Amino acid sequence: MTDSAAEPRSRQPRRRLHYGEGREALLNAAVRVVARGGLRKLTYRAVAEEAGVTHGLVVHHFGSRDALIEEALAHTIRTSLSISSLEPGTGKVTDFSSGLSEMVTADPGTQAFQYELLLEARRRPELLPQIRTLYDQYFDATRRELGRMLPAGADRALTRLVFAALDGLVLHQLVLGEPEVTDAALEELRSLLKLLDADGGAPGEART
Repeated sequence: MTDSAAEPRSRQPRRRLHYGEGREALLNAAVRVVARGGLRKLTYRAVAEEAGVTHGLVVHHFGSRDALIEEALAHTIRTSLSISSLEPGTGKVTDFSSGLSEMVTADPGTQAFQYELLLEARRRPELLPQIRTLYDQYFDATRRELGRMLPAGADRALTRLVFAALDGLVLHQLVLGEPEVTDAALEELRSLLKLLDADGGAPGEART
């Protein structure tokens, strides 16, 4: 009975994927593996099994485990930037990070993957440069949108302060749930940004 029970799984057909489709499927699979079990669980075989493809396809697309990690991190940051509305480009305070709580609710694994890598970088310093480089995309997006919202723009300190607040909200929702608390906190943050807008601009020029 053991052999017959295992047979359907061992004979599952492997999917043949196009190049671009295959890469994205593998990146998503890598994110899920790490989010579920941590970075130490990330192997070619684990990703292949998660994606339902052959082990050799993972090797073909990425060549090394470090390359897989780096591309998966870049993939999650692109996804988060797109969904969260961190940089909507409108310059309206009300639009800033409007998709944040929905992003965590809809795809918690993407956020968990990033925090797993951040913590792993403390144990493996060789990961830090690529994480720092890629995480700078978040800082740059925050700074650009603050520059659109605030007449005086935003320096490095203000950018880090605002992003740290957003990052903390994501982490708290990821662990504690309560998206309504995230939304309420975001409203408070936007209120503070509106005050900065009003203080820095001419009377009557504050954006809403």
